[in-house]
Amino acid sequence: MKNLTFHELMVYSIGFTAQLLFSARLLLQWIQSEKNKKVVTPASFWIHSLAASFLLFIYGYLRNDFAIMLGQMITYYIYIRNLQLKGEWKKLPVIIRWALALFPGLLVVYFYNNNTYDLSNLLGKNSTIKTWLLVLGITGQVVFTFRFILQWIYSEKIKESVLPLSFWWVSLAGSAMILTYAVIRKDPVLFVGQLFGFVVYARNIMLINKNEK
Repeated sequence: MKNLTFHELMVYSIGFTAQLLFSARLLLQWIQSEKNKKVVTPASFWIHSLAASFLLFIYGYLRNDFAIMLGQMITYYIYIRNLQLKGEWKKLPVIIRWALALFPGLLVVYFYNNNTYDLSNLLGKNSTIKTWLLVLGITGQVVFTFRFILQWIYSEKIKESVLPLSFWWVSLAGSAMILTYAVIRKDPVLFVGQLFGFVVYARNIMLINKNEK
């Protein structure tokens, strides 16, 4: 394995920190679900999600990986909406709420104005990612993102932040695709994060099915 430069170490540190936060949200959710013998959705799940998404969006840009950025752009605001449904969003200072809400757009505008943001490069001119592999990564992210769209629609319908069975099945399918993408691209950040998640998704499906019998 080649020696990593300081820049590469910094980028991977951001990515691994994001994945640790994503894993922490699942671990906390899993522990509470096992304790209650049913699937629960603690506020910490959404707090960790927002913090991790914040970091992973930066990681995706620094890695010049559109597949990663795509998923984060949508789920980021779904996390905020679930915090609103949980009554946690208003507990944050107004300036922090505005900063978090505007972050993705401001980051894109900043890099675009500094001639750093190049959509055509992200979509295909990056020589390190073959087209078919980019398609696989994007498809996995779209499926993975769709789980939160389902969760959002379901939660808006009942006016409560919950994680329905469909969320976990779509999570399992999307995770399998992203794991494949991570292995082929040799991305340790995506691989470590998805491997743990895959197990938790399967366990939550088992808990829901057990309670429905």
